[in-house]
Amino acid sequence: MMKIDVFPHILPRTFHSQMCALSERAGFMIQRTADIPAMIDLEERFRIMDRFPGYQQVLTLPGPPLEVLGNEKTSPELARIANDGMAELVEKYPDRFVAFVASLPMNNIEAALAEIDRVVQQLGGRGVQIYSNVNGKPLDAPEFRPLFERMAAHDLPVWLHPTRAVNFSDYPVEKKSHYEIWWLFGWPYETSAAMARLVFSGLFDSLPNLKIITHHMGAMAPYFAGRLGSGLDLLGVRTSEEDSALVQHTLQRRPIDYFRMFYADTALFGAAAAMECGLAFFGVDHVLFGTDMPFDPEGGPGFIRDTIGALDAMNLSSSDRAKIYEENARKLLKLPVRQIQNA
Repeated sequence: MMKIDVFPHILPRTFHSQMCALSERAGFMIQRTADIPAMIDLEERFRIMDRFPGYQQVLTLPGPPLEVLGNEKTSPELARIANDGMAELVEKYPDRFVAFVASLPMNNIEAALAEIDRVVQQLGGRGVQIYSNVNGKPLDAPEFRPLFERMAAHDLPVWLHPTRAVNFSDYPVEKKSHYEIWWLFGWPYETSAAMARLVFSGLFDSLPNLKIITHHMGAMAPYFAGRLGSGLDLLGVRTSEEDSALVQHTLQRRPIDYFRMFYADTALFGAAAAMECGLAFFGVDHVLFGTDMPFDPEGGPGFIRDTIGALDAMNLSSSDRAKIYEENARKLLKLPVRQIQNA
């Protein structure tokens, strides 16, 4: 069965060179990727991919966000370099990489909108990746609404990736997070908070056809379905009169219905029970195969193998399995049917 991975990560060499030049801001990722050859080395990446018949990728850039790497004047050029590099990879290796997702300079929204149009209309990009906050600003800030409107107009998805760093402490009295809790629990919280802010902003009432793919199976949302359901049906009872403005909304449906409008990938590092939970929450039509390759302890094959193993062990019909592995991605990304090299 063909498998389209919608959330692996790669660094085009030209962009990696720019990251190295910005080592003061990109030092962590440079250090991390030094131990992951498949992030840059295509031969190593292809060797890993060949271990999984029918496996193809939709390319996405790893963090940090471009707005962390550059200021509002320099980030647009970083986006151009990254997206040109991605497009070149897809053009050169179409049997390996079926599409790419654009990275955007979110600290310069006008440049971001222009880059969306350039990528979609000239480079053939199939969506954009944004992060759960923009240098601390929430995604429901009015300045970011045009981005969602533009993607709805293009009828292509938005990839939502979490972001948080070690300087976001676990407790107010501390300066930094301990034990990588900023990543362990901070990232799922970041995604979930961003989803909630977008829901209560009325985004899906205004743009009902907008498609947002959340990394790591919608983060906390599936497990906390009870809180999203009956819990949010009581929105306001836990809020003082002084803060009542913070919970006012004019949504047309129950909050939980909007959370189910998001899409989710299977990048759960092979956790089968979590995958079952996410599938029950979002439904088979809103779940796409994604692995987070090559960030596993083996540098590439581990998350692919474990994600496939978890999916194949689930009690799914062949048609539902095909939706998750391939068909949902083709539908959302408007991908043509392609011949695959390593079937």
